[in-house]
Amino acid sequence: MFRKAWLLCPYPKRGSHIPLWLILLSCVLLLACSSRPPINKPQAQALDGASAPDDPKAVPRQQQKARDVDALNEQLMARAQTQVNPGDSLLGAGDLLNIEIFEAKELNTKARISSRGFVTLPLLGQLKVDGLTAREAETRIEELYREKYIKDPHVSIFVEEHFSQRVNLVGEFKNPGTHDMVSKQRLLDVMALGGGLTEFAGRVAQIRRGPGTIKPDGDGGQEVKDVVYVDLEDLLEGGKGEFNVEIKGGDTIFVGRMGEYFLDGAVRRPGAFSLRKKMSLQEAIVAAGGMAPWADDDDVTVVRVEAGERKMYTIEMSKLENWGFPVQDQDVVVVGSNGLLRIWYGFSLGFMGTGYRDPGSR
Repeated sequence: MFRKAWLLCPYPKRGSHIPLWLILLSCVLLLACSSRPPINKPQAQALDGASAPDDPKAVPRQQQKARDVDALNEQLMARAQTQVNPGDSLLGAGDLLNIEIFEAKELNTKARISSRGFVTLPLLGQLKVDGLTAREAETRIEELYREKYIKDPHVSIFVEEHFSQRVNLVGEFKNPGTHDMVSKQRLLDVMALGGGLTEFAGRVAQIRRGPGTIKPDGDGGQEVKDVVYVDLEDLLEGGKGEFNVEIKGGDTIFVGRMGEYFLDGAVRRPGAFSLRKKMSLQEAIVAAGGMAPWADDDDVTVVRVEAGERKMYTIEMSKLENWGFPVQDQDVVVVGSNGLLRIWYGFSLGFMGTGYRDPGSR
């Protein structure tokens, strides 16, 4: 009777001992109460090609960058024409030609194309061949001999020295330098001569036209004076074949390093990230794994240098219309923290007592 009354009493009597099972039960209840599930903050939805923030199979950034470039190079090599027919060799100033007329061996000659693009041939005199392929030059010479001298001539041209059609590859190519362009080629064909792009390459090719080069019609990208800019992602992934512009001898193709932006604050993986073209603030944050659980959606700051002046933009990411805010090269994005949530996620309770550790330092 007395024992049952003692058990119903909220406090034990003075001098009595608290049962061990009651102490253990109290500890279990305290731990259960402190194990609060994480708050599900609204996260920016992962776009195509972005890994989910909590995906344990997410590829490290450097490996992902290498995979992106490998995929780009595969498309480049697949669309480039690497097999060249000798008859398609493009002729230009400085080239040495061996010209044979099978029906009249005495008319065979070697001739170097002059700076103005002419060669001197027996009976015919000067003939302009600059800009023609070897096959086109053969046909033209056959026509001229047929008109006055030979009934059915057959002409063969062999390019012994090919100096005119060279292109310079500068920047993030695997094999930069000067390469011979032995035939009429377009942008992808010439880029393939450089072995493709490095993992640090940007997505814009700059074509600097050589002296005396006729400007294209303008279908291959935005042209400024003697420079043409081509978006490689639009060309390769977007299927815009008109951007695959024709390259002339003396042209220089430059592909710079991909831009970078920096993320800090309440994000899962702060650091430097590669900037893709037309990247939004939402995509930039998703690339860093998304916001941390203690992040403040309405305290996202973008630090940017414009015209030599440092400017700061505060973005409220809780508003859907702000997700498309454009990120530029060298931007610094800082995601602020909610003070109460930061304390909550840093607080810990265990058998050894309570403690606090800044969740951002883990």
